[in-house]
Order: sequence, then structure tokens, then C-alpha cells
Amino acid sequence: MMGIKWIHGRYKEDSRVFDSDFQAEEWADSLYSDIVGEGFVHVGYATPDKKVADFLIRHIPRWAEFVRTGNPSLPPVTAGTSTDTLDGQPLYKVWIEPKQA
Repeated sequence: MMGIKWIHGRYKEDSRVFDSDFQAEEWADSLYSDIVGEGFVHVGYATPDKKVADFLIRHIPRWAEFVRTGNPSLPPVTAGTSTDTLDGQPLYKVWIEPKQA
């Protein structure tokens, strides 16, 4: 997990637990431009909302294929995950790392 550019902390919604799957997916989907803007590989996001983390885990490979279509020099990637505890609450971390061969 070293060398990850963490993009959480830019928005007030970063610490929010959304009421519905739809809201969580809309929020997570809105992070696409931030993730791509940071170079896509070695970019991570932390959230207290498991729904947001689950969405990112499912969609990062799809986003990667889309991004690689326009930039084939990018390596194939996968989503790394971990869960930490902050102030007694779970914090779900998702990051993008190159796939191991």
C-alpha cells in the first residue's frame, strides 16, 4: 500500500455513510474523474461506507479497461482492499495497483 495517492478528504461526502445503494453508487461513480486525474494506477480512496467501497471494487476493473482503451501503455490493474478502524468505526480502503503476472 506504499506509494498510494489517497484522494479522500477533498469532499464533505468522503466521511458520509449513504442511506441507499443508489446514493452510494452515484457518489462512488462521481469519483471516476478524480481517480483518472491522479493517474489511475496507485490511487486510493477511503470511506466509512462499505457500499461505496464495494462499488469501487466492482467498477475499478471496468474503468481500467475503458482508460486502457485510450492509453494502452497503462498496465492491467486490480483493486486492493483493506479495512482499518478510525475512532472505533470501520474505514474501508480501496486502491488501484498493477495486476501481478
